[in-house]
Amino acid sequence: MDVAVSQNGAPPGPPGADAALLGFARALRAAGVDASAERVHAFLRAVDELRPGMRADVYWAGRLTLCGGRDDLERYERVFAAYFGSAVPAGRTVTVPPPPRLRLVSREGAAPRTAARNEEQPAPPAAALASSSEVLRHRDVAGLDSAEREQLRRLLAAFALRGEVRRTARRRSARRGAVDPHRTVRELLRRGGEPARLRRHTRADRPRRVVLLVDVSGSMTPYADALLRFAHAAARGSRTEVFTIGTRLTRVTRELSHRDPDLAMAALASAVPDWRGGTRLGELLREFLDRWGQRGMARGAVVVVLSDGWERGDPELLGAQMRRLHRLAHRVIWANPRKARPGYAPLAAGMAAALPSVDAFVEGHSLAALERLAAVVRGAGPAPVEGADRA
Repeated sequence: MDVAVSQNGAPPGPPGADAALLGFARALRAAGVDASAERVHAFLRAVDELRPGMRADVYWAGRLTLCGGRDDLERYERVFAAYFGSAVPAGRTVTVPPPPRLRLVSREGAAPRTAARNEEQPAPPAAALASSSEVLRHRDVAGLDSAEREQLRRLLAAFALRGEVRRTARRRSARRGAVDPHRTVRELLRRGGEPARLRRHTRADRPRRVVLLVDVSGSMTPYADALLRFAHAAARGSRTEVFTIGTRLTRVTRELSHRDPDLAMAALASAVPDWRGGTRLGELLREFLDRWGQRGMARGAVVVVLSDGWERGDPELLGAQMRRLHRLAHRVIWANPRKARPGYAPLAAGMAAALPSVDAFVEGHSLAALERLAAVVRGAGPAPVEGADRA
């Protein structure tokens, strides 16, 4: 039932209701909701039993089948409002008669009846609204108009980005696992030596740190706003760091900590002095590694470079610093918005020098491409790039 996608990342035609609802499920996963295949199947069956054209029915069908806990509810409502382009419905539409005192005013009787008729007009079908969002997911950001960019911003505000999970040395209590001798002995002492249930523990999981290096040079102008809003959504996590690169390296994690995306972008615009300038990827990557990465920020982290790879400096310097980054980081991911263009090949000097040290080379031109990027960061991505070697 999934929608077919052509080689350039665009859908072959207008998606149907099922494809639009599947796109909504993908948006939920990108926002951090654990919408598994079984839950999505139950969601589609529930919508079929109800009315797919009614926004309230789609809302409650998804909330009851796709959400697995209390933490998912806020993300679900945020994604639903962005994806369907309306406020979250509170329930089924119920026609409420006007208050009696309004009916006593005979001269204004026509106005309430006209307003009532306007209120009774059916809203656009939910599947149609979802279809427009599904088509928008595959559109190149550079070709969007102002209204489409505003809708894209609402969808990006619902994103969540988490690093690949790793096992830590810390232990946490669990029902299954190895016996925890310290807690077991303390329980025995508390009971005066009487037999007690064995206490167990297991290794705790923790997401890896994610470091985003966002190119804000002149060649990235059509994509910079969308990529920075993607970074703002990612920065809501406690283990995400964001830097901008152009002619200078600027740490903008603090500026992106505002919950409101517009306030965050305004603060970022004041903090970044090199908007639409040149590109010195090699020198700035060396500065990042000398000042931040070598001290531990990049060590064991998932480092994501969002850039088209145009380099005005020495490509050999960029290649050397990428090899250095590759040795420190757990994985290096490069997202290039130009990669989706027909006939693209990484022939630019900077991109060609960096690619051997990249673990995953993905697109970054659309909302769907950023969703795939989020999946790669979580560890559910494509095969490693040919030529990448781990030192």
